[in-house]
Amino acid sequence: MDNIMQHFRSEEAPFVEEATGWIQEVRDQNRFILTNFLNPREKFILTTLVNRLDEIKIQSFGGYPGAEMSRSLIFPDYFVPEQQDFNVTLLEIQYPIKFARIHHRNVLGTIANMGIERNTFGDIISNGEDWQFFVKSEMVDFFLSQVGKIGNIKVRLIEKELNEAIEPDNDWESGTTTVASVRVDAIVAEGFHISRNHAKELIEERKVQLNWKLHQRPDFELVENDLLSVRGYGRIRLDSIEGKTKKDKIRVLLSIISSKKKK
Repeated sequence: MDNIMQHFRSEEAPFVEEATGWIQEVRDQNRFILTNFLNPREKFILTTLVNRLDEIKIQSFGGYPGAEMSRSLIFPDYFVPEQQDFNVTLLEIQYPIKFARIHHRNVLGTIANMGIERNTFGDIISNGEDWQFFVKSEMVDFFLSQVGKIGNIKVRLIEKELNEAIEPDNDWESGTTTVASVRVDAIVAEGFHISRNHAKELIEERKVQLNWKLHQRPDFELVENDLLSVRGYGRIRLDSIEGKTKKDKIRVLLSIISSKKKK
């Protein structure tokens, strides 16, 4: 375990231990294991661990191509997974579109206030008007019976086929840039073209989440597959760290969704 942990952060130890347990169970019992929804960083850690072994494989699926949150299937190499093995269900939010407006934060807030763990549901997607989200199939009945309002808006959830998923309008834009460091404040400043001081203020004002958890340390160093959500600005994903320039800056590949573009 100590050997493995040198590749990951100390605070990731509980997940690494849990993931190691899943892998050992697959090996010992010769059967597949299906995870809850994992974020990109968790999926990266799990994939890294699985790839150390020849006889164990991993596949992930979040309900549609390019899903951010996805369930992972760890399985013996002779097993051939099918889509239904991932137990992902699509739910659509029906609401009075002409008279009300729903935002991502409303949907997320409603579900979070129900005491639901974040790993129980996947991506929340929208084309600007229609809203859908993915859930564990085991929890469909709970969601259908418990969600009757999003904020103050009366809604009804409808189960849909996965091939009825809408095309999300929040496409990522990727590009390579250079930064002085991979600290949270430096990446936020570079990603949204704001000053480092302003980035620091946003972090200290509790407006930044790292991998879906509130984060208040501007000096915290990011690693590949970390995802930052900045209230009022959008999201940044650190896709890769590609070495240093001759001037000792760090070259990084960032993917960004900027909410500032949308009026």
